[in-house]
Amino acid sequence: MNAVTLPTDKQLLLLSSVIDAARVGLVVLDADQRVVLWNRWMEQHARRPAADMVGRRLTELFPELEGGRLHLAVRGSLEHNLSSLISQTLNKAPFPLYPLHADTGGEAQRLDQAVQVMPLRFGDEARHCLIQVSDVSMAVARERQLREQALELQSQTLLDGLTGIANRRRFDAHLDDEFRRAKRNGTPISLVMLDVDCFKAYNDNYGHQKGDQCLIQIAGALTQVLCRPCDLLARYGGEEFMAILPDTNSDGAVRIAESMRRQIEALEIEHAYSGVSRHVTISLGVITMIPQPNATTAHLIGGADRALYKAKHTGRNRVAVYGASSLPD
Repeated sequence: MNAVTLPTDKQLLLLSSVIDAARVGLVVLDADQRVVLWNRWMEQHARRPAADMVGRRLTELFPELEGGRLHLAVRGSLEHNLSSLISQTLNKAPFPLYPLHADTGGEAQRLDQAVQVMPLRFGDEARHCLIQVSDVSMAVARERQLREQALELQSQTLLDGLTGIANRRRFDAHLDDEFRRAKRNGTPISLVMLDVDCFKAYNDNYGHQKGDQCLIQIAGALTQVLCRPCDLLARYGGEEFMAILPDTNSDGAVRIAESMRRQIEALEIEHAYSGVSRHVTISLGVITMIPQPNATTAHLIGGADRALYKAKHTGRNRVAVYGASSLPD
């Protein structure tokens, strides 16, 4: 049998230097969960020197760990020789560790941590366990930034680039959701389709830059009319806009449409080539239905379109209502 060679004093000194130079936290617990090693990284980030930690039980030092995921992992390591990786998603900061030179006055300032718990066995000693703690704050911050960028990109794909309101894609999705809900609950849903009167003449005579500015002003004014989170104003295409009004009966929808019409008149955007008014105006078509089982969003949009056609061909700058409150099966 080979004899066990004990490390020399030089080797022990080197090992101690390596442990303290490590850029991760290293904590060793004995079989009674008492700290026997607390390296320099832990001293710096916990602001607690090893002399205050060694010989004391982990849950005495950190009572909040009692019965938690890390405590259970330590018990599993010491009692059953199990290794564990503590989920960073569910346990962002088990230890009160803070960035160097940072204020320790709040949980939000803790380092995000990745924690591994591993059993240790050496010689005839009772089983110990090693807790390795890594600072993953930068990785978490990068992941958060990527998520925010993805959300921003997603929101941009659902917004009209000119006016900043919902685009056609967002309109289609919202209408589909609200239409299904109205059908399921047997509640009314209203749709307002509108366009800017004589807008081609406005573009031709004032220029496309002025035309774009006109649409931006109109979108802003129409947005002010809608108050509920479930309502949605969208640019449907060109100078056409749509307003989805869930849980809104015909009278309520007509009132909102009339408010929109007056709101655009109040802008008093000059339009000398309108043939309707000296200022920019809009025509609006309104439909309200309680969707029947075989009804589709195409029925709703088609009815709003026919009502708008009626408003435009009976003088413009007015609200017209589609004749049926619901479509047949």
